[in-house]
Amino acid sequence: MVSKPELIRAIQVAARTGSIKYGAREVTNLILHGNAKVVVVAKNAPPELRRDIEYYAKLSNIPVIVFDGTNIELGTIIGRPHSVAVLAIINPGQSNILELTSQVSASE
Repeated sequence: MVSKPELIRAIQVAARTGSIKYGAREVTNLILHGNAKVVVVAKNAPPELRRDIEYYAKLSNIPVIVFDGTNIELGTIIGRPHSVAVLAIINPGQSNILELTSQVSASE
């Protein structure tokens, strides 16, 4: 199991050194086209959004990490002054989030 601080640090590094996109419509399009490497969903994201994201990600073989925090916390982590329910990491940069993803999938 990946610790929350470790995941927060990986998301912050990906936001600074890599490329991320957020928003339900934007992330859904990235998943459908296979352009996302990892998807992070806030724990309190709307259930229908979470269900759709997980379904499309499974079809595209893209790992999904459920962030154990609120959408407001997720927005703050990436430096946005608003809530972010879902974000996609396109290029992880210097982040180790892809390794964390393999740890999450191995523990499930």
